[in-house]
Parts: sequence; C-alpha cells; structure tokens
Amino acid sequence: MSANRPTGQQQTGTYDSAFLKACRREPVPHTPVWFMRQAGRSLPEYRKVREGIAMLDSCMMPELITEITLQPVRRHGVDAAIYFSDIVVPLKAIGIDLDIKPGVGPVVEKPIRTRADLEQLRPLEPGDVPYVAEAVRMLVGELGATPLIGFAGAPFTLASYLIEGGPSRNHEHTKAMMYGDPQLWADLLDRLAVITSAFLKVQIEAGASAVQLFDSWAGALAPADYRRSVLPASAKVFESVAGYGVPRIHFGVGTGELLGLMGEAGADVVGVDWRVPLDEAARRVGPGKALQGNLDPAVLFAPREAVEAKAGEVLDAAAGLEGHVFNLGHGVPPNTDPAALTRLVEYVHERSAR
Repeated sequence: MSANRPTGQQQTGTYDSAFLKACRREPVPHTPVWFMRQAGRSLPEYRKVREGIAMLDSCMMPELITEITLQPVRRHGVDAAIYFSDIVVPLKAIGIDLDIKPGVGPVVEKPIRTRADLEQLRPLEPGDVPYVAEAVRMLVGELGATPLIGFAGAPFTLASYLIEGGPSRNHEHTKAMMYGDPQLWADLLDRLAVITSAFLKVQIEAGASAVQLFDSWAGALAPADYRRSVLPASAKVFESVAGYGVPRIHFGVGTGELLGLMGEAGADVVGVDWRVPLDEAARRVGPGKALQGNLDPAVLFAPREAVEAKAGEVLDAAAGLEGHVFNLGHGVPPNTDPAALTRLVEYVHERSAR
C-alpha cells in the first residue's frame, strides 16, 4: 500500500494517528492498542445500555451504536474504536430470516443448501442499512483524532453460518458443499463477497478510517482448500475497497497455517492469534504487511505481573516488525475485569514509547 496521503474522505485528523501509522508500517510514537470485542459484555456500562434490547435491534440504533462504540475508548484509552455491529447484520438487512440467540449466536431459519436457496441473497444497497452510515458519521464526529475501524464478516464465515444454520464445531454441511458442489459453493461465496464489499463501502464512505474482515472460522480449513475455495472471495472483498486508501485488516482464529494465504488475499494488516509468535508469523506472512495481535485473551485473568510479562513477550516478538498493532489473539472474554484492559493499554503504551 502506498504511503502517500490518500485523497478525499480520509484526509482527516486520524491520518497521523499511531494506529494508522502502524497499519501503514510507518514509525510510531508507541505501539497502538485496541481489542476485538472491546465494546461488549466486559463493560458494566455496556450491559446497562443494552439491558432489554435484543442484539440485532441494538445494531440498528445509531445513538446506541455510537454510545457502545465509544465506551471502551473513554474507559481504556485505546488507540482505535471498532464499529459495534455483528457479522450477520448485512444478511438480516437483505431479508435473511435469522436471529442472534443469547448463549448460542446467529441462528438461520432456512439454511442455504441448494442452488434455489441462493435466491435469498440479493445485493446489499446502502438504503438497506441507513443506520450504519448514520452511526459512523456520528462516531467520526465524536472520536476526533481517534480512528474508527469498520467491520464485516468474511464470505467463508458468513457462508458457514448460512449453510449450517448456526454456529458449528465441525462445519460438516459447509465442507460437504465446498467439496461436493464446488460451483454452487463458488457462487455462494461470490454473492457474499458482493454483500460484504457493499457493507464495508457504506462504512468507509461515511468516514471509517480502516476496515477489518473477520474470518472467524477459516482456521477449520486446510491451506489447499483455503487457497482454492475461499481466498478468491476474500480477495474480491479486499480489492473492492482498495481504491479508498484505508488500511485493510484480515483476522481469523486458528489460522497459523493460513497466515501467508491470508496476506495474499490482499490485506495490509494480518491479524495473528496467540498460537504463533509474531516473529514467526511475520516469516509466514512475508514482507510488506503489518501484523496485529496477539496476546492470549485468557492471560487477562492472571495477576497483573503475569499479564504484563506476557504482553512484554508479545512486544519483544514484534520488535523487528515493519508495523505492529497490539491486540488480543481473539475477542475480550465477557467476564474479563475491565481494569485489566485499562492497565494493559497503559503498560503497552509505556513499554513501547519511542
């Protein structure tokens, strides 16, 4: 990605932030920090404002989205906000019959298993998600110099939910379609790539400074299957937003064997979970990419000294990287003590100050 200042929308006060500089692999005053699921159940203020409001409803209320997105920025002093949403929001917006069930996750009423089922998936229009653009504009106004990261689920992970009908441990129906009807599979992922691209564009055009594509379930795949059956759709998403000049982040869980391929898909920043040290991850990804990660979220439950020791190991492993954004290797667990996150942000900033 060019280090030249992009034109248009992104010439804002966020351009010289530590987070965007790290994404562009430029020198930073300190290693920037944000956390996946930083806006969520770990915060008492989140639980309070969400009380009695269903998850999908909360993702369609601009004032509430804005408040929830801002909460961890206020409390922890993180270097970036991430737009509060859920990966199934664009699917709901085009009419897919689904709901997010507490303790379960997204549940799809009519799973996609046949070619006729594909007709459920029409392209997403900006008018389908007016609350997204409104919330992003509100957030950009409130955040000032703090960047906002846009958010979407990757085609493979969305396909897995749609085919299985909900969360799955082994992805039997998903892989059965991928291996048994590769053309139907390719057509499904292509439609999802178009929907995801449109969802990200709405956020970028409203003012998001970066975007992250969550491929939460990609770690279930062997590298050859990922390259053949998944990478083309993810690459289509990243290519669709390349012209905006905003950093593009790619994240999955259990993707140690896929890190190089995930970089190939077109991301500027590759997210790394805790299973692979960052220096080894950099070798697998290759030059020209920043890395994001990769403290084990479970470490947050250890005493402060242990948390800081493990965070120090992450920073040491990242010392030679072209660009590094400190994060967890997955989302903040709901029962995390918020004070542990606040202390961690302070520690990373102080320990990495240049």
